[in-house]
Amino acid sequence: MEEQENKETNVKSTIDAVTGLVKAVPVYQDTIQPAAKEIGESLKIVSKTINMALAPIKALVWGYEKIEDFITTKVSEKLENVPKEKIITPATEIAGPTIEALKYSGHNTELRELYANLLASAMNKDSAHKAHPGYVEIIKNMTSDEALLLQIFKPNTIFPLVDLKSRDDGGFYMEYVHFSDLKTKVNLARPDLLPTYIDNLCRLVILEIPHQVTFQDKSFYEKLEENLELNSHKLRIEESDKKFEFDRKILRLTTFGKQFVENVVNIE
Repeated sequence: MEEQENKETNVKSTIDAVTGLVKAVPVYQDTIQPAAKEIGESLKIVSKTINMALAPIKALVWGYEKIEDFITTKVSEKLENVPKEKIITPATEIAGPTIEALKYSGHNTELRELYANLLASAMNKDSAHKAHPGYVEIIKNMTSDEALLLQIFKPNTIFPLVDLKSRDDGGFYMEYVHFSDLKTKVNLARPDLLPTYIDNLCRLVILEIPHQVTFQDKSFYEKLEENLELNSHKLRIEESDKKFEFDRKILRLTTFGKQFVENVVNIE
């Protein structure tokens, strides 16, 4: 009998506990509702801000009519001196992705110029075989500055580069990579990102820095190593009781890069 009463008491206690929890839920909801409402309002504000930030992009995305007008005008200019009988329909695997890419890059002067050059090469019977389908993806992975940078590269152009390193008993530390005078040869929007541009163009196999290949004429490197821009770096290294050293390198077009520049960047 006593065991039965204890069992009933335990069941009642459990029911009471559950009932109490259920009754407490509305109180909990009332507690979080103001916070939830506040979060909701915050999200609305953020959403409006994002929409405002994205609004200009809507104007930048080109429609087919604008793309058609650009291609008709710009590509016609580039093929102006090509005999009519040599103008052909471009390969679909080049024209299709190029037109699609122009939807999002048409507003960018430097990049749309590359796309127009590619289409012109693909529509010229004499150069169509050199218009590689992979060029579209390469352009899509480039910035405006990188497009400008490639304009100074010719098939046999080679530029000197130096890396500035610091050294102590613990080893070597890279302080500045790919220092060059390229920024003086072309008007870049962000010249401070030049080392990054070089890395990206090497990643795309347009440029290369061959291992242990240097100019025999050391004066090319001495001019860079004595550049005022590096003085602050060298001074900082010396003030930290370290020594500085330079690695000398060259920067040039790859075989693939030469063809890309010839048919997409500097077409005649």
